[in-house]
Amino acid sequence: MARSSVCRPLVRLGAALLLAGSGGPLRAVPASVPLQCRQQNGPWRACTMVVEQVGQHWWLVIDDDRVEFTHDGTGRMRLRREGGDWRDVESRWAADTSLCWDGICAKGQIPLD
Repeated sequence: MARSSVCRPLVRLGAALLLAGSGGPLRAVPASVPLQCRQQNGPWRACTMVVEQVGQHWWLVIDDDRVEFTHDGTGRMRLRREGGDWRDVESRWAADTSLCWDGICAKGQIPLD
């Protein structure tokens, strides 16, 4: 009896995962990272960073809110809330070691590159 199996190993590359089909090209699978987030100096609460492309495209899921980010490699970073328009933002490190983007802060094992 012949047994057919498809090997689909997961390979960790930075924070993004790659999924390989049998003989097919690699494709990125978003990776989720648990963090702590706060908005506008509110309380810290559990959130998730989903990384599609490390350092280029990711989003934070804070409660039912999705805040999406892009970085084009030239220093331009943009943010948009679900259903909203893109706007330029600047990132900064806060004294408590959190990374902030115009009132939205995250702390934990943030994948930077």
